[in-house]
Amino acid sequence: MLRSSTIQLLRFHFSFFLLPVYLFAVSQVPVIHAGHAVLIFFILHLLVYPSSNGYNSYMDRDETPIGGIKNPKQPTRELFYVSMMMDAVAIILSLFISYWFTICIITYIAASRAYSYRGIRLKKHPVAGYLTVILFQGAVTYFMVYHGSSIDKTLTVPPLDMVAASLLIGGFYPLTQIYQHEADKKDGVITISALLGYRGTFVFVALVYTLAMSLLAVSFFAHNEQKKFIVLATMMLPILVYFFSWAGLVWKDTGNANFANTMRMNILASICTNLAFLTLLIWRGFE
Repeated sequence: MLRSSTIQLLRFHFSFFLLPVYLFAVSQVPVIHAGHAVLIFFILHLLVYPSSNGYNSYMDRDETPIGGIKNPKQPTRELFYVSMMMDAVAIILSLFISYWFTICIITYIAASRAYSYRGIRLKKHPVAGYLTVILFQGAVTYFMVYHGSSIDKTLTVPPLDMVAASLLIGGFYPLTQIYQHEADKKDGVITISALLGYRGTFVFVALVYTLAMSLLAVSFFAHNEQKKFIVLATMMLPILVYFFSWAGLVWKDTGNANFANTMRMNILASICTNLAFLTLLIWRGFE
């Protein structure tokens, strides 16, 4: 039986926030290998992502709120061993997809460790840490999901979509850090959000998100799928409403850049984005 702290710090629920890239990639695959698509979902969302969360918590030993957890428990050595075991299982299962997929998984895990490991600690560098997150949670994940879910295991993955996936992650990630400036500073970590400041974070996120949606528009319009883009953009409108409302509150009082508001933003953004890409995936069945 695993300790309650281990289960909590693996943060399985956090995988929901990363689901949009998976759904986006699968929805664009010409011919889907259903069995492999399901296996990839399991590998990423029930093994790799939770393992990364656990390892990060083991290194950080947070005493203040972290993604999705208001009162994190202190990790034990068990968490370290469990995260290592989950990674091993993920790599073994990846071999059933393809060698390229396995290489991507190993690279993703290595980058995740380099991000958190105190001997390297990419997360303490605002730009390097930010680029590592958006590259691997965005473009690399899109590539391996698209490749692994395709019936022919194609390596010809739409580059514009890969960039858009990274920018979608990049347009939300700084907001997940906005309430942690002081806690991160005490740990010697300077996040991209801390570097930009409270107002700067909102401005930066708005610009990156706009660029992401612009690239998606170019991609969908290039394939004569204007209706799909309009549906996608419409389903994401609640995100913009909350974003600008929250930005207005923070502009008046930076105290509003808190854990509760951040979680509301994350949950709303995840629900809308997941539903949008899930709709595109279902749409395919009627074409």
